[in-house]
Amino acid sequence: MQHGIYYAYWEREWDGDYKYYIKKAAALGFDILEIAAGPLPEYTKNQMKELRQCAKEHGVRLTVGYGPAPENNIASPDAAVRAHALEFYKDLFERMEKIGSDLIGGALYSCWPIDYHELIDKKGDWERGIEGIAKMGKAAAQYGIQTLGLECLNRFENHVINTAKEGAQFVKNVRELEKEAVNVKVMLDTFHMNIEEESIGNAIRTAGELLGHFHTGECNRMVPGAGRMPWKEISDALKEIHYSGTVVMEPFVIPGGQVGKDIRIWREIVPDISENALDGDAKRALEFQRRILET
Repeated sequence: MQHGIYYAYWEREWDGDYKYYIKKAAALGFDILEIAAGPLPEYTKNQMKELRQCAKEHGVRLTVGYGPAPENNIASPDAAVRAHALEFYKDLFERMEKIGSDLIGGALYSCWPIDYHELIDKKGDWERGIEGIAKMGKAAAQYGIQTLGLECLNRFENHVINTAKEGAQFVKNVRELEKEAVNVKVMLDTFHMNIEEESIGNAIRTAGELLGHFHTGECNRMVPGAGRMPWKEISDALKEIHYSGTVVMEPFVIPGGQVGKDIRIWREIVPDISENALDGDAKRALEFQRRILET
């Protein structure tokens, strides 16, 4: 397994100095730094080149996460929005290739977070999402993107794919529509599974060989090992399906800014949110995660 962390653990905004966090991830012992897709369209060629070089120099793999903005909703009932979204993703995949990243995960089949003040159409969004993701998978393959992880989100953040069962069925439907979309896979997150699944272990088994990306964190958004998540059950299930892919922790503990607003963090989740303290928590969590998932 390769173990990583999402840069926004340390940030209040959906942006950051990714080169700084590459160095931090390397120093803490991580294999992966997951960055946000949102800022990448604004990067110059030189910035992308520098980011790729920095990751290479420090032996850190870059993966990408994205909570799509409404204008990039590949399942929108508006055909113009769907067309715009596909072009956005094609440009993003090209940029991912330039920074040396071949994995992206998130609510790629929809937008995030959903505004439930508006009427939702699960059936229509599901069907349009399958069609859009099939096109995205084929386009991504042209830029060497190996994994489009479709994240199963809790019901409060999205309505299209909430459970591993839905995620697996969605991926199967995409692949039936587009044979080349073998890079479209299921993405699971322990935080979301804690809300939606009757059994986290069985959810992992349901995803099975379709599982392409795995996020970890506690029920309260703390780092792995600092809460009550059933890690032995999770470890046993991952071993049973022979999962050996990417495992990226996605803790959120700092209130404020757009990150705090979107994730609904209104208080300091841990007693000390200084950078040094967060670094220490992350390092201990990495040691815990390697031990519990690999032994």
